[in-house]
Amino acid sequence: MSTPPASLRMVEVSGAEALWLLEGSALGRLVYAQRDLTMLRPGRHTWEYGRLVVRTPAPAAAVPATATYHVDEVRAATGTGWSVTVAGPVDVITEPDEAAHYQRTLAGWSHGPHDTLLRLHPKTVTGFRLARAEA
Repeated sequence: MSTPPASLRMVEVSGAEALWLLEGSALGRLVYAQRDLTMLRPGRHTWEYGRLVVRTPAPAAAVPATATYHVDEVRAATGTGWSVTVAGPVDVITEPDEAAHYQRTLAGWSHGPHDTLLRLHPKTVTGFRLARAEA
């Protein structure tokens, strides 16, 4: 049975809690503008040394200098969960040893020109918990 919408609320979390939620997950979506379109690509990620490393099936040349990454976990039956968004400048990981490391540790969806490793340097981190309203 699902929870009626009136009994749900969205609560902003601190940046530290948002990063904690992000670190505990592995899948998300890379969001970026390409011409007049908003592109969404699945991504696998890891948080290391204050940066987010993302492996995504997007052409490296298509990803602009700034992008957004979104991760969430929402339980359909209850409407509860959380959502985190990280935005900032990105650069493509091209150093061969570093790229090989992330190709081993982050599973991808495709290999070849659409298998891209990015490093996102967060400028903004926002997060929300989706919870039941208090009675």
